[in-house]
Amino acid sequence: MKKSKVYPWYFALVSVLLYTVLSVLPGLIGIGYSFTDWSAYSKELHFVGFKNFVTVFSGSNDYLRYIYNTLLFTVITTVAKTGLGLLFAVILCKDIKFKNFHRGILYMPSVLPILVTGLTFTSILNPKVGFLNTFLRAIGLDVLAQKWLVDPKIAFFSVMGVDIWRGTGYIMTMLIAGIMAIPGVYYEAGAIDGAGGWKRFLHITLPMLRQTLAVTIVLNVLYGLKVFDIIYALTNGGPGHRTEVMYTAVFKLFSKGLYAEGTTISSVMFIFMVVTGFFMVKILTKDEVVE
Repeated sequence: MKKSKVYPWYFALVSVLLYTVLSVLPGLIGIGYSFTDWSAYSKELHFVGFKNFVTVFSGSNDYLRYIYNTLLFTVITTVAKTGLGLLFAVILCKDIKFKNFHRGILYMPSVLPILVTGLTFTSILNPKVGFLNTFLRAIGLDVLAQKWLVDPKIAFFSVMGVDIWRGTGYIMTMLIAGIMAIPGVYYEAGAIDGAGGWKRFLHITLPMLRQTLAVTIVLNVLYGLKVFDIIYALTNGGPGHRTEVMYTAVFKLFSKGLYAEGTTISSVMFIFMVVTGFFMVKILTKDEVVE
């Protein structure tokens, strides 16, 4: 068998430099600004130490709620999108009619612009004239009609539901590619040994999908931690800051000219995402065998 060609390390130099300039460097500069009193109301810049970090984590404001919302969004959407994506991937890798059509339908929401998704679901979930409530009332299920994006108790779950609807197809597509890459001889051997569909899934599909699942989980977690657009498009953090997350708070602080506080939150999230991504990759791929 012909060995894979190993390219010199400097082939990746351009991409590493671009990533450093466009991602790492702005993050490090932001960390530096988080130790200052940078704002739109003063031309002078002063070093204030950890004052901004104390403000964020002191509990005297709503920042701890925003951290909690961000983590809750990340956990729920990651579990739901990964679970549903895996379910649909397994089903649509079987020999069923129109499977490519079904794949396309499920994948389509992930390519819609966020603005289109936001406007569409703002209309669908309108408590008075929205399609969902109108449909529920038409079939006699008035009790299920809710103020989906207005009620503080359910608004955040409604936003997460829209994000799950939008992102599941993308995860499904990645997992379908992983399943199709599994050699069929493994399934043939399992069938000969008498393993049913469930056992083949547990002992062949899941172990062979581990690397793909690790990638999808890490991508989902990092997306959840930096979520902004879908929340901004649907609720703008309302009602009453119930759907506010860290990056919607950053956006509003910068809009008010409070650059130091906004940069502090952004720096905290930058560090947290780097550390989280690193350890997740380590944990999820710790038993991976490199050939």
